[in-house]
Order: sequence, then C-alpha cells, then structure tokens
Amino acid sequence: MAAWSACLIVVGVVVYVFASIVARLSFVALPVAIALLLTALLYPLSSRLTNAGLRPIYATWITLLIALAVLAGAGWLIGARASDEFPTVVDQVQKSINELRDWLVTGPIHLDTKQLDDWVKTITNQLQTSQAAITNTVLTAGQVAIEVLASMVLMLFVTFFLLKDGDRIWAWFLKGFGGMSSRVDRAGRVAWATVSHYVQGTVAVAAVHGLVMGIVLAGLGVPLWAPLAILIFLASFIPIVGIFIAGTVATLVTLGTTSPLKALIFLAVLIVEQQLENHVLQPLIVGRALNFHPLAIIIVLAVGGILGGIAGAAVAVPVAAVIYRALPELRHVPPALPPADTPPPPEVPAKSKSEQPKG
Repeated sequence: MAAWSACLIVVGVVVYVFASIVARLSFVALPVAIALLLTALLYPLSSRLTNAGLRPIYATWITLLIALAVLAGAGWLIGARASDEFPTVVDQVQKSINELRDWLVTGPIHLDTKQLDDWVKTITNQLQTSQAAITNTVLTAGQVAIEVLASMVLMLFVTFFLLKDGDRIWAWFLKGFGGMSSRVDRAGRVAWATVSHYVQGTVAVAAVHGLVMGIVLAGLGVPLWAPLAILIFLASFIPIVGIFIAGTVATLVTLGTTSPLKALIFLAVLIVEQQLENHVLQPLIVGRALNFHPLAIIIVLAVGGILGGIAGAAVAVPVAAVIYRALPELRHVPPALPPADTPPPPEVPAKSKSEQPKG
C-alpha cells in the first residue's frame, strides 16, 4: 500500500508539472491540440488519396483545399443569406420592439411612456459614460484577434505537416524510446484510433444537432434559418457555453422576427434536443466509437467540467479514452523472440515412396 501510494504521489506531481507547462504554453499547446483533432478528422481522406496513387504532398494539399472550400462555402452561405434577409429582419425586429412597447404601456403592466423613455435615456447615458471602457475592450479584442490569427496560422502549418509526414514524424519520435519503442508504438496507434473515432463521433452529433434545429427554425418561418443552423452546428463543439450562446442568438432572432409563442416553441425544442444530445446521442455515438459506457461518458464530462471548466469538459472524454485504451498496450509485454544463435529444429526426413501407405 505504501509503495502504491508513493507511486501515485509521483505520478500526481508529474501530471501537475505537465499541466502547468501546458497552461504556460497555451499559445502553442492549444493550436497543436486543435491541429491533432483536425488531422484525425481529415486523415481518412488524405489516406485514401495517397492509396489511390497520389504523392503525399498532393494528397495533403487536396485535402486541405477541400476542407477550406467547405468552410468558405459555409461562410458564403451565412453571408449571402444574411445580406439578403437582414433588411427584413431589421424591419421585423423594429416592429416587434414597437409591439412590445405598446404592450408594456397598454397591457396588464400599464407602464408609463415617460418611464420607458427615461429607461432608454439611462441606458444611453451609461453607454456614453463607459465609452472609455468599451474602447479599451475593443483594443483588447483587437489584440486577441491578432493572437487568434497567429494561432490559426500555426494550426494550419501543424495540420499540413501531420497529414503529409505523420508516419515519418511518428517513426522519428519512437527512436527515443529504445527497447520500449514497440510498446509505445502500439499504445500510440491505439490512442490515435481512439481520437479519430472521438472526432468523427463528435462531428456526427454536431451535424444531427444543427440539422434538427435548422429544420425547426425553417418550419417556424424564421429568417436566417440556414446561418443559425450552421452557428448551432459550430457551437456544438464548445461544451456548455457554445450552445448557450448560439441558442440565445437563435431564440432572440425568432422572438424578434416571428412571435413570442414561436420563440417559446423553439426554446422548448432546443432544451429537449440538447438534453437528448447530452444524455443519449453523445453517450451512444461517441461512447460506442470509444468503447465507453454512456455512464462513463457522463461522469467524465462532469468531472472534466468541474476541474477544468469548458476546456476540461472539451478534452475530458478523449483524454480518458486515450488513457483507458493506451495504458494496457504500454503494460503488455510482447512474447520474447528466440535467440539468434539457437539452432533450427531438425528436419524430418521425407518418406520414400515404398514407405508411404497404400490405399
């Protein structure tokens, strides 16, 4: 018991130091981690192109261009639909605001028109008073935008070289483990398969979520339903906060462009579908791909969210699955090969034709 406790303490210290280093180098660690996930998502296409006879560099370029084309197409769809429907949305929002103001004055609340005007003036004065703080926030946002752009460039470079030279990089990495290289190789391949299955399952769940909510928005007659569906799809990759922000935006657009009843219907469908995704779709699809029980998925997500917040919830499942699947390969000892100087077994002389049984 004392020996095991000492080992656990040493492992805990190593994990803490490693986590501190990663947090300190988050500007590099985060793009590299995202590049690994993108590589796991895009590698099947690149591998098929390579197996079809293309050189690795050509297969990598084609894969990245296809991925960028998909992103550009989604951006164009959002921009085109937004530019076409934005004037209508503005008119409907203004109409809804006027209806809400009339309801506040003539409805059961019976607010005074002067009181509403005072509220508007108070909000305006507060915005003017905090103009300096808003300016500083904009400057900070500009700095963050530059850092995000640099991180995206680093992420693209890492993704390109992982797709192109992933096998050679892995072979070079294994040389540093000497006699342990076979174990590390098996563990790494199992870990890579686990991450690939996780990414593919997560994309499938996000696609189902975006498709269902897009159909609901289109059925309710909400303008900008296609951009909102894409926004919900992208937000599904960010645990908790992502869907909260996207759902809030979609609910406000529904409220401003249709009616309060339709906004309540959309909000109810969103909550029910989100609960089904968290407790049914994600455990079944992602858990089956990772060979994890749904209960394990839920517990790991809860623990990761408590310990690391949003980032912890995002990486908890793949990290736990990688450890669970790779650790047995590291502990497994392959069968020993016979020594090189061992003489071969004696050959059994072939029987002559007279000695062979007749029949």
